[in-house]
Amino acid sequence: MSRCNITTHILDTSRGKPAARVKVKLEKEQAFTWETAASGETDSDGRLATLTPGGISPGHYRLSAAFGAWFARQGVDALYGSAIVDFFVLEGQEHLHLPLLISPYGWSTYRGS
Repeated sequence: MSRCNITTHILDTSRGKPAARVKVKLEKEQAFTWETAASGETDSDGRLATLTPGGISPGHYRLSAAFGAWFARQGVDALYGSAIVDFFVLEGQEHLHLPLLISPYGWSTYRGS
């Protein structure tokens, strides 16, 4: 069975800055419940490359990023406090990069490289 490494990068598009010290959690769906698989915090460049150093097995996952504290530290009121990205890891995938683009009133994601 192959193992997949998950990385993320969180950018505040409203300020043009990486979002440092954002707490991130990775959960795996197991029999209709969610179990924590990994957690970490973005570095000064808004990156988290060490979330799954040993990789993860195929399955149904969700990545949560609690970026409300980032905006609070910037003195910015925000509508959203976090984002949850629900995704699948397929057999044979070796790496998934899931960046988040955040602003006080919205967020988006895409499959990065």
